[in-house]
Amino acid sequence: MGYAILAVMAVGVVLMLTRVLPTAFALGLMSVVIALLAGASVLGDKNSVGTTVLQTGSTLLAATMVAVLLGSWLGTLMEDTGIAATLVRKIVEFGGERPVVVALGVYVVAVLCGSITGSAPAAMLAGVVGIPAMIAVGVRPVVAGGTVLMGIATGLPLDLIGWQFLSDAIKLPIDQVRSFQLKLFPVVLVGSLLYILVETRRRGARHAWAVRLDPKPSTRVRRGDAPWYALVSPLVPIVLALGLHVPIVPSLLAGVVFALVTTTRPGKLGERALRSLYRAFDVAAPPIVLFVAIGMLLSAVRLPGAVDALTPIVSALSPSGTLPFVLVFAALVPLCLYRGPFNVYGLGAGVAGVLVSGGVYPATAVLGLMASYGQVLGVSDPTSTQTVWSAQYAGVRPERVMASTLPYTWLVAIGGLVLTTVLYLA
Repeated sequence: MGYAILAVMAVGVVLMLTRVLPTAFALGLMSVVIALLAGASVLGDKNSVGTTVLQTGSTLLAATMVAVLLGSWLGTLMEDTGIAATLVRKIVEFGGERPVVVALGVYVVAVLCGSITGSAPAAMLAGVVGIPAMIAVGVRPVVAGGTVLMGIATGLPLDLIGWQFLSDAIKLPIDQVRSFQLKLFPVVLVGSLLYILVETRRRGARHAWAVRLDPKPSTRVRRGDAPWYALVSPLVPIVLALGLHVPIVPSLLAGVVFALVTTTRPGKLGERALRSLYRAFDVAAPPIVLFVAIGMLLSAVRLPGAVDALTPIVSALSPSGTLPFVLVFAALVPLCLYRGPFNVYGLGAGVAGVLVSGGVYPATAVLGLMASYGQVLGVSDPTSTQTVWSAQYAGVRPERVMASTLPYTWLVAIGGLVLTTVLYLA
Protein backbone atom coordinates (compact mmCIF):
# COMPACT_ATOMS: atom_id res chain seq x y z
CA MET A 1 0.00 0.00 0.00
CA GLY A 2 2.84 2.38 0.80
CA TYR A 3 4.33 1.95 -2.66
CA ALA A 4 0.92 2.62 -4.22
CA ILE A 5 0.72 5.92 -2.30
CA LEU A 6 4.23 6.84 -3.46
CA ALA A 7 3.19 6.03 -7.02
CA VAL A 8 0.22 8.39 -6.67
CA MET A 9 2.60 11.12 -5.48
CA ALA A 10 4.88 10.48 -8.45
CA VAL A 11 1.94 10.74 -10.85
CA GLY A 12 0.95 13.98 -9.14
CA VAL A 13 4.42 15.42 -9.71
CA VAL A 14 4.20 14.51 -13.41
CA LEU A 15 0.78 16.14 -13.69
CA MET A 16 2.14 19.34 -12.13
CA LEU A 17 5.36 19.36 -14.13
CA THR A 18 3.56 18.86 -17.44
CA ARG A 19 0.91 21.40 -16.38
CA VAL A 20 -1.85 18.93 -17.14
CA LEU A 21 -3.36 20.05 -13.82
CA PRO A 22 -2.71 23.18 -11.78
CA THR A 23 -0.78 22.49 -8.58
CA ALA A 24 -3.76 23.01 -6.29
CA PHE A 25 -5.98 20.69 -8.33
CA ALA A 26 -3.31 18.00 -8.50
CA LEU A 27 -2.75 18.14 -4.74
CA GLY A 28 -6.48 17.96 -4.06
CA LEU A 29 -6.88 14.93 -6.32
CA MET A 30 -3.86 13.26 -4.73
CA SER A 31 -5.26 13.80 -1.24
CA VAL A 32 -8.50 12.01 -2.09
CA VAL A 33 -6.76 9.07 -3.80
CA ILE A 34 -4.20 8.72 -0.97
CA ALA A 35 -6.98 8.71 1.62
CA LEU A 36 -8.85 5.97 -0.25
CA LEU A 37 -5.66 3.90 -0.58
CA ALA A 38 -5.08 4.38 3.15
CA GLY A 39 -8.42 2.70 3.85
CA ALA A 40 -10.47 5.81 4.64
CA SER A 41 -14.20 5.58 4.11
CA VAL A 42 -15.87 7.99 1.74
CA LEU A 43 -18.12 9.43 4.44
CA GLY A 44 -18.09 9.22 8.21
CA ASP A 45 -17.31 11.13 11.36
CA LYS A 46 -13.69 10.00 11.67
CA ASN A 47 -10.87 9.20 9.24
CA SER A 48 -13.04 9.64 6.18
CA VAL A 49 -12.51 11.41 2.87
CA GLY A 50 -15.51 13.66 3.36
CA THR A 51 -14.86 14.72 6.95
CA THR A 52 -11.14 14.37 7.59
CA VAL A 53 -9.70 15.27 4.19
CA LEU A 54 -12.22 17.58 2.54
CA GLN A 55 -13.90 19.23 5.53
CA THR A 56 -11.18 19.40 8.18
CA GLY A 57 -8.27 19.45 5.73
CA SER A 58 -9.57 22.36 3.69
CA THR A 59 -9.53 24.58 6.79
CA LEU A 60 -6.38 23.11 8.37
CA LEU A 61 -4.30 26.12 7.30
CA ALA A 62 -7.02 28.69 7.99
CA ALA A 63 -4.73 30.87 10.11
CA THR A 64 -2.21 30.91 7.26
CA MET A 65 -4.93 31.94 4.80
CA VAL A 66 -5.96 34.89 6.97
CA ALA A 67 -2.30 35.91 7.25
CA VAL A 68 -1.95 35.69 3.46
CA LEU A 69 -4.93 37.99 2.98
CA LEU A 70 -3.63 40.57 5.47
CA GLY A 71 -0.12 40.42 4.01
CA SER A 72 -1.57 40.91 0.53
CA TRP A 73 -3.62 43.83 1.83
CA LEU A 74 -0.51 45.51 3.24
CA GLY A 75 1.38 44.82 0.03
CA THR A 76 -1.44 46.32 -2.02
CA LEU A 77 -1.38 49.43 0.15
CA MET A 78 2.39 49.74 -0.26
CA GLU A 79 1.87 49.75 -4.02
CA ASP A 80 -1.22 51.95 -4.08
CA THR A 81 0.22 54.61 -1.78
CA GLY A 82 3.67 54.62 -3.37
CA ILE A 83 5.49 53.41 -0.24
CA ALA A 84 7.48 50.71 -2.06
CA ALA A 85 8.26 52.89 -5.09
CA THR A 86 9.35 55.76 -2.82
CA LEU A 87 11.73 53.49 -0.93
CA VAL A 88 13.32 52.33 -4.18
CA ARG A 89 13.58 55.84 -5.64
CA LYS A 90 15.22 57.23 -2.51
CA ILE A 91 17.78 54.45 -2.55
CA VAL A 92 18.47 54.88 -6.26
CA GLU A 93 18.98 58.61 -5.73
CA PHE A 94 21.41 57.85 -2.93
CA GLY A 95 23.26 55.19 -4.93
CA GLY A 96 23.72 57.44 -7.96
CA GLU A 97 25.95 55.81 -10.57
CA ARG A 98 27.30 53.08 -8.28
CA PRO A 99 25.88 49.71 -9.39
CA VAL A 100 26.72 47.85 -6.18
CA VAL A 101 25.15 50.52 -3.99
CA VAL A 102 22.00 50.67 -6.13
CA ALA A 103 21.73 46.87 -6.13
CA LEU A 104 22.19 46.68 -2.36
CA GLY A 105 19.57 49.39 -1.88
CA VAL A 106 17.01 47.59 -4.05
CA TYR A 107 17.91 44.40 -2.20
CA VAL A 108 17.05 46.03 1.15
CA VAL A 109 13.64 47.09 -0.18
CA ALA A 110 13.07 43.56 -1.50
CA VAL A 111 13.87 42.17 1.96
CA LEU A 112 11.19 44.40 3.46
CA CYS A 113 8.68 43.42 0.77
CA GLY A 114 9.51 39.73 1.15
CA SER A 115 8.92 39.93 4.89
CA ILE A 116 5.38 41.21 4.29
CA THR A 117 4.07 39.38 1.26
CA GLY A 118 5.66 36.67 -0.83
CA SER A 119 5.74 35.50 -4.41
CA ALA A 120 5.07 37.79 -7.38
CA PRO A 121 3.51 40.72 -5.43
CA ALA A 122 6.72 41.18 -3.44
CA ALA A 123 8.81 41.01 -6.61
CA MET A 124 6.62 43.64 -8.24
CA LEU A 125 6.77 45.98 -5.26
CA ALA A 126 10.57 46.02 -5.27
CA GLY A 127 11.20 45.33 -8.93
CA VAL A 128 8.94 47.67 -10.89
CA VAL A 129 11.30 50.56 -10.18
CA GLY A 130 14.31 48.63 -8.87
CA ILE A 131 15.04 46.35 -11.84
CA PRO A 132 15.11 49.13 -14.47
CA ALA A 133 17.20 51.29 -12.11
CA MET A 134 19.81 48.54 -11.71
CA ILE A 135 19.96 47.88 -15.44
CA ALA A 136 20.34 51.61 -16.06
CA VAL A 137 23.57 51.78 -14.03
CA GLY A 138 25.09 48.72 -15.68
CA VAL A 139 23.89 45.73 -13.66
CA ARG A 140 23.26 42.79 -15.98
CA PRO A 141 19.51 42.12 -16.43
CA VAL A 142 19.77 38.56 -15.11
CA VAL A 143 21.50 39.83 -11.97
CA ALA A 144 18.96 42.64 -11.56
CA GLY A 145 16.17 40.06 -11.49
CA GLY A 146 18.18 37.77 -9.24
CA THR A 147 18.91 40.58 -6.79
CA VAL A 148 15.20 41.22 -6.25
CA LEU A 149 14.60 37.50 -5.75
CA MET A 150 17.50 37.22 -3.31
CA GLY A 151 16.00 40.08 -1.31
CA ILE A 152 12.60 38.42 -1.16
CA ALA A 153 14.24 35.18 0.00
CA THR A 154 16.15 37.05 2.70
CA GLY A 155 12.84 38.40 3.93
CA LEU A 156 11.33 34.91 4.16
CA PRO A 157 12.79 34.09 7.61
CA LEU A 158 11.06 37.26 8.84
CA ASP A 159 7.83 36.55 6.93
CA LEU A 160 4.97 36.18 9.41
CA ILE A 161 2.89 34.32 6.83
CA GLY A 162 5.69 31.77 6.41
CA TRP A 163 5.89 31.32 10.18
CA GLN A 164 2.19 30.59 10.33
CA PHE A 165 2.34 28.15 7.43
CA LEU A 166 5.23 26.15 8.85
CA SER A 167 3.59 26.16 12.28
CA ASP A 168 0.33 24.79 10.87
CA ALA A 169 1.93 22.33 8.45
CA ILE A 170 4.45 20.78 10.84
CA LYS A 171 2.38 21.25 14.02
CA LEU A 172 4.95 23.33 15.86
CA PRO A 173 4.39 26.37 18.08
CA ILE A 174 5.07 29.73 16.46
CA ASP A 175 7.85 30.35 19.01
CA GLN A 176 9.84 27.37 17.73
CA VAL A 177 9.35 28.36 14.10
CA ARG A 178 10.39 31.93 14.86
CA SER A 179 13.46 30.74 16.76
CA PHE A 180 14.77 28.68 13.85
CA GLN A 181 13.95 31.26 11.21
CA LEU A 182 15.83 33.97 13.08
CA LYS A 183 18.86 31.68 13.27
CA LEU A 184 18.53 30.96 9.55
CA PHE A 185 18.36 34.66 8.66
CA PRO A 186 22.15 35.34 8.93
CA VAL A 187 22.84 32.33 6.69
CA VAL A 188 20.49 33.65 4.02
CA LEU A 189 21.85 37.18 4.42
CA VAL A 190 25.45 36.07 3.83
CA GLY A 191 24.52 33.99 0.79
CA SER A 192 22.48 36.80 -0.75
CA LEU A 193 25.12 39.47 -0.17
CA LEU A 194 27.72 37.14 -1.68
CA TYR A 195 25.56 36.86 -4.80
CA ILE A 196 25.20 40.62 -5.15
CA LEU A 197 28.83 41.48 -4.46
CA VAL A 198 30.16 38.81 -6.83
CA GLU A 199 27.66 39.04 -9.66
CA THR A 200 27.41 42.84 -9.88
CA ARG A 201 31.15 42.97 -10.59
CA ARG A 202 30.37 41.38 -13.95
CA ARG A 203 29.15 44.58 -15.53
CA GLY A 204 26.56 44.83 -18.25
CA ALA A 205 25.84 47.63 -20.70
CA ARG A 206 24.52 50.88 -19.28
CA HIS A 207 21.02 51.74 -20.50
CA ALA A 208 19.60 55.14 -19.71
CA TRP A 209 16.31 54.02 -21.23
CA ALA A 210 15.85 51.37 -18.56
CA VAL A 211 14.63 53.86 -15.97
CA ARG A 212 11.74 54.72 -18.28
CA LEU A 213 10.33 51.25 -18.89
CA ASP A 214 6.91 52.35 -17.65
CA PRO A 215 5.64 55.15 -19.93
CA LYS A 216 2.59 55.70 -17.74
CA PRO A 217 3.68 56.28 -14.14
CA SER A 218 1.13 55.55 -11.47
CA THR A 219 -1.05 58.23 -9.98
CA ARG A 220 0.96 58.07 -6.77
CA VAL A 221 4.21 58.70 -8.68
CA ARG A 222 2.70 61.73 -10.40
CA ARG A 223 1.53 63.09 -7.03
CA GLY A 224 4.94 62.59 -5.42
CA ASP A 225 6.58 60.39 -2.84
CA ALA A 226 4.84 58.81 0.11
CA PRO A 227 5.39 60.64 3.44
CA TRP A 228 8.69 59.72 5.10
CA TYR A 229 6.97 58.43 8.23
CA ALA A 230 4.87 56.02 6.13
CA LEU A 231 8.00 54.30 4.84
CA VAL A 232 8.32 52.28 8.07
CA SER A 233 4.99 50.54 7.38
CA PRO A 234 6.60 47.20 6.39
CA LEU A 235 8.56 47.24 9.65
CA VAL A 236 5.50 47.61 11.89
CA PRO A 237 4.37 43.94 11.78
CA ILE A 238 7.96 42.70 12.13
CA VAL A 239 8.65 44.85 15.18
CA LEU A 240 5.39 43.83 16.82
CA ALA A 241 5.85 40.11 16.16
CA LEU A 242 9.58 39.95 16.89
CA GLY A 243 10.03 42.56 19.57
CA LEU A 244 6.73 42.42 21.42
CA HIS A 245 5.64 38.86 20.51
CA VAL A 246 2.26 40.08 19.29
CA PRO A 247 0.40 37.29 17.41
CA ILE A 248 0.78 37.25 13.65
CA VAL A 249 -2.71 38.31 12.54
CA PRO A 250 -2.88 41.40 14.81
CA SER A 251 0.68 42.33 13.81
CA LEU A 252 -0.19 42.31 10.12
CA LEU A 253 -3.44 44.15 10.79
CA ALA A 254 -1.53 46.84 12.68
CA GLY A 255 0.73 47.28 9.65
CA VAL A 256 -2.33 47.72 7.42
CA VAL A 257 -3.83 50.33 9.74
CA PHE A 258 -0.51 52.21 10.03
CA ALA A 259 -0.08 52.32 6.24
CA LEU A 260 -3.64 53.59 5.81
CA VAL A 261 -3.46 56.27 8.50
CA THR A 262 -0.08 57.64 7.45
CA THR A 263 -0.87 57.95 3.74
CA THR A 264 -4.56 58.76 3.52
CA ARG A 265 -6.68 61.78 4.40
CA PRO A 266 -9.29 60.99 7.08
CA GLY A 267 -12.19 61.44 4.70
CA LYS A 268 -10.72 58.93 2.25
CA LEU A 269 -9.73 56.20 4.72
CA GLY A 270 -12.78 54.03 4.23
CA GLU A 271 -12.68 54.29 0.46
CA ARG A 272 -8.99 53.41 0.20
CA ALA A 273 -9.27 50.63 2.77
CA LEU A 274 -12.14 48.97 0.91
CA ARG A 275 -10.62 49.40 -2.54
CA SER A 276 -7.24 48.01 -1.48
CA LEU A 277 -8.91 45.12 0.36
CA TYR A 278 -10.77 44.12 -2.79
CA ARG A 279 -7.51 44.17 -4.73
CA ALA A 280 -5.87 42.13 -1.97
CA PHE A 281 -8.45 39.38 -2.44
CA ASP A 282 -7.36 39.09 -6.09
CA VAL A 283 -3.71 38.82 -5.04
CA ALA A 284 -4.39 36.41 -2.18
CA ALA A 285 -6.77 34.08 -4.01
CA PRO A 286 -4.15 31.83 -5.75
CA PRO A 287 -2.07 31.11 -2.60
CA ILE A 288 -5.22 30.61 -0.52
CA VAL A 289 -6.51 28.00 -2.98
CA LEU A 290 -3.09 26.33 -2.83
CA PHE A 291 -3.17 26.28 0.98
CA VAL A 292 -6.64 24.69 0.91
CA ALA A 293 -5.22 21.86 -1.22
CA ILE A 294 -2.08 21.54 0.94
CA GLY A 295 -4.24 21.23 4.04
CA MET A 296 -6.19 18.42 2.41
CA LEU A 297 -2.97 16.63 1.44
CA LEU A 298 -1.58 16.98 4.97
CA SER A 299 -4.78 15.51 6.39
CA ALA A 300 -4.59 12.60 3.95
CA VAL A 301 -0.97 11.63 4.72
CA ARG A 302 -1.67 11.90 8.46
CA LEU A 303 -4.42 9.28 8.31
CA PRO A 304 -3.47 6.20 10.37
CA GLY A 305 -3.50 3.95 7.33
CA ALA A 306 -1.21 6.29 5.38
CA VAL A 307 1.19 6.66 8.30
CA ASP A 308 1.37 2.89 8.83
CA ALA A 309 1.97 2.27 5.12
CA LEU A 310 4.52 5.02 4.48
CA THR A 311 6.57 5.08 7.68
CA PRO A 312 8.59 1.87 7.03
CA ILE A 313 9.43 2.95 3.48
CA VAL A 314 10.32 6.53 4.35
CA SER A 315 12.33 5.40 7.39
CA ALA A 316 14.34 3.00 5.25
CA LEU A 317 15.07 5.68 2.63
CA SER A 318 15.83 8.54 5.03
CA PRO A 319 19.47 9.06 6.06
CA SER A 320 20.36 8.63 9.72
CA GLY A 321 23.14 10.53 11.41
CA THR A 322 24.09 14.16 11.08
CA LEU A 323 26.61 13.93 8.22
CA PRO A 324 24.44 11.68 6.00
CA PHE A 325 21.47 14.00 6.72
CA VAL A 326 23.40 16.99 5.36
CA LEU A 327 24.99 15.17 2.44
CA VAL A 328 21.87 13.37 1.20
CA PHE A 329 19.45 16.26 1.52
CA ALA A 330 22.03 18.65 0.06
CA ALA A 331 22.25 16.39 -2.98
CA LEU A 332 18.44 16.33 -3.24
CA VAL A 333 18.08 20.13 -3.33
CA PRO A 334 17.10 20.17 -7.05
CA LEU A 335 14.00 18.11 -6.17
CA CYS A 336 12.38 21.23 -4.77
CA LEU A 337 12.57 22.87 -8.23
CA TYR A 338 10.05 22.48 -11.05
CA ARG A 339 7.27 21.61 -8.59
CA GLY A 340 9.23 18.58 -7.45
CA PRO A 341 8.56 16.34 -4.44
CA PHE A 342 10.39 18.66 -2.00
CA ASN A 343 8.51 21.80 -3.02
CA VAL A 344 7.32 22.93 0.42
CA TYR A 345 4.34 24.72 -1.14
CA GLY A 346 3.30 21.57 -2.94
CA LEU A 347 4.04 17.89 -2.50
CA GLY A 348 6.86 18.76 -0.10
CA ALA A 349 4.27 19.65 2.53
CA GLY A 350 2.97 16.11 2.27
CA VAL A 351 6.49 14.69 2.56
CA ALA A 352 7.00 16.83 5.66
CA GLY A 353 3.77 15.47 7.09
CA VAL A 354 4.95 11.90 6.55
CA LEU A 355 8.34 12.58 8.15
CA VAL A 356 6.69 14.09 11.22
CA SER A 357 3.73 11.70 11.55
CA GLY A 358 5.96 8.66 11.13
CA GLY A 359 8.48 9.92 13.67
CA VAL A 360 11.30 9.66 11.13
CA TYR A 361 12.81 12.95 12.32
CA PRO A 362 11.89 15.38 15.09
CA ALA A 363 9.38 17.98 13.93
CA THR A 364 12.01 20.68 14.47
CA ALA A 365 14.41 18.93 12.10
CA VAL A 366 11.69 18.73 9.46
CA LEU A 367 11.10 22.45 10.00
CA GLY A 368 14.78 23.11 9.27
CA LEU A 369 14.72 20.89 6.20
CA MET A 370 11.65 22.55 4.69
CA ALA A 371 12.81 26.09 5.52
CA SER A 372 16.19 25.41 3.91
CA TYR A 373 14.59 24.03 0.77
CA GLY A 374 12.20 26.98 0.72
CA GLN A 375 15.16 29.30 0.17
CA VAL A 376 16.01 27.54 -3.10
CA LEU A 377 12.40 27.34 -4.20
CA GLY A 378 11.75 31.04 -3.56
CA VAL A 379 14.62 32.23 -5.76
CA SER A 380 15.75 29.64 -8.29
CA ASP A 381 12.61 27.74 -9.29
CA PRO A 382 11.89 28.84 -12.89
CA THR A 383 8.24 27.83 -12.47
CA SER A 384 7.56 30.03 -9.42
CA THR A 385 5.59 33.20 -10.07
CA GLN A 386 8.12 35.60 -8.58
CA THR A 387 10.98 34.13 -10.61
CA VAL A 388 8.97 34.21 -13.84
CA TRP A 389 7.88 37.81 -13.26
CA SER A 390 11.34 39.08 -12.29
CA ALA A 391 13.02 37.35 -15.22
CA GLN A 392 10.48 38.54 -17.78
CA TYR A 393 10.51 42.09 -16.44
CA ALA A 394 14.30 42.11 -16.69
CA GLY A 395 14.07 40.75 -20.25
CA VAL A 396 15.64 37.32 -19.67
CA ARG A 397 14.40 33.74 -19.45
CA PRO A 398 13.60 32.27 -16.01
CA GLU A 399 16.10 29.47 -16.64
CA ARG A 400 18.90 32.06 -16.86
CA VAL A 401 17.91 33.43 -13.46
CA MET A 402 17.97 29.87 -12.12
CA ALA A 403 21.47 29.30 -13.51
CA SER A 404 22.65 32.60 -12.02
CA THR A 405 21.21 32.13 -8.52
CA LEU A 406 21.21 28.35 -7.93
CA PRO A 407 24.87 28.04 -6.85
CA TYR A 408 24.23 30.60 -4.11
CA THR A 409 20.83 29.33 -2.98
CA TRP A 410 22.22 25.79 -2.92
CA LEU A 411 24.93 27.01 -0.53
CA VAL A 412 22.26 28.70 1.60
CA ALA A 413 20.28 25.44 1.72
CA ILE A 414 23.39 23.53 2.81
CA GLY A 415 23.98 26.14 5.51
CA GLY A 416 20.40 25.66 6.68
CA LEU A 417 20.85 21.88 6.78
CA VAL A 418 24.04 22.21 8.82
CA LEU A 419 22.25 24.56 11.18
CA THR A 420 19.42 22.03 11.51
CA THR A 421 21.76 19.20 12.45
CA VAL A 422 23.60 21.33 14.99
CA LEU A 423 20.38 22.50 16.65
CA TYR A 424 18.19 19.39 16.48
CA LEU A 425 20.12 16.27 15.43
CA ALA A 426 23.60 16.54 16.98
